[in-house]
Amino acid sequence: MAINRYRLKHLVKEKNKSAKRVTKLLERTDRLLGVILIGNNFTHTLATAIATVIAIRLWSDSAVLAVTVFMTIVMIIFAEVMPKTIAALKPESIAFPASFILKPLSKILSPLITLVSLISNGVTKLLGIDLDNTDNEELKPEELRTLLQTSRVPKRQENMLMGIFDMDYLSVNDVMVPKNEIIGIDLNDDIETILEELQNIDYTYIPCFEDSIDNILGFLTINKKADFYGRKDLTTKALKSELIDPLFVPENTSLSKQLSNFQSANARVGLIVDEYGDIEGIITLRAILEVIVGEITSDSVDRMDIMPQTDGSFMIEGSVMIREINQRLAWDLPTEGPKTLSGLILENVQTIPETNVGVIIGDYRIETVLIKDNVIKIAKIEKIDTLDEDEEDKE
Repeated sequence: MAINRYRLKHLVKEKNKSAKRVTKLLERTDRLLGVILIGNNFTHTLATAIATVIAIRLWSDSAVLAVTVFMTIVMIIFAEVMPKTIAALKPESIAFPASFILKPLSKILSPLITLVSLISNGVTKLLGIDLDNTDNEELKPEELRTLLQTSRVPKRQENMLMGIFDMDYLSVNDVMVPKNEIIGIDLNDDIETILEELQNIDYTYIPCFEDSIDNILGFLTINKKADFYGRKDLTTKALKSELIDPLFVPENTSLSKQLSNFQSANARVGLIVDEYGDIEGIITLRAILEVIVGEITSDSVDRMDIMPQTDGSFMIEGSVMIREINQRLAWDLPTEGPKTLSGLILENVQTIPETNVGVIIGDYRIETVLIKDNVIKIAKIEKIDTLDEDEEDKE
């Protein structure tokens, strides 16, 4: 009963004969318990009876009580506790050899087992227990997540598998490039300015717009950029012909759904729009894959958006995603509302502060350091000890 059912299924797939035999026995737990308990009780009763007869012949009737106590102790230790403890610790070592005996015994004792099972199952049904409605052995996602965390899977592979699970709970808003961070090309500029900006922007997908970022006409890929430079007519019209049409993505689309959308549309970049059609940000296939495999970088330069301080606090850019902060610092800032640190602070102060402010959110003390253009650029955060705070309040 203690054997790992998932390992057992794996061994069955590898055509292990002992595993197949054990699986067959476990298909009818009531019959398996029947043959085990019939054998156990028969041997216990027989051993006690033989010991009693021997005691009476060697001593007298007065020895019966002493033999009964002695046999009870012996049976509990050597026939119950010890063997079942060993079996629980090493189930495969016991189950596989035991199946050689239990399978033929189940056939020999089949009539008696059937009778015992009928009576036992009948009484069980009278108690209101439905034997046909047994628990499904399939693991739920939450259970599989726990199983992975307690397994011996290498940490990197574990993180990748956990990332796959997270895709159903994360949306494109969690990994997008926010609108205020989008860097692109304004096609209304003169061609010389455009060519200079193209030289300075080293992105795989460069958004091209007219007048404002809300009017993106398309994306210039790195390959199309090379094709454009290879043309004789370096004009705005020629640049527009090299653009790929944007894929529009509704906000809060789950990452797993968007991955499927990218595959079906054969696309790698999209514009996230809200219910009114306004642009919220940019989502790329790379950003989704990074949720699974971790950050994909072309160099080893340390990121400076989260900077530790000597007092244990952190200076963090307001545009950093809350989910990324939680992931990199093992924190648990709320992720159900705003996606960025700046948005989280503004939601809690419920106004755009003109000067630096401080706020406590859960176990975290946050102080704004730099506010510019109605946006929180940098904030200082430290994790506070709730117990220490309670003691200070009492004092």
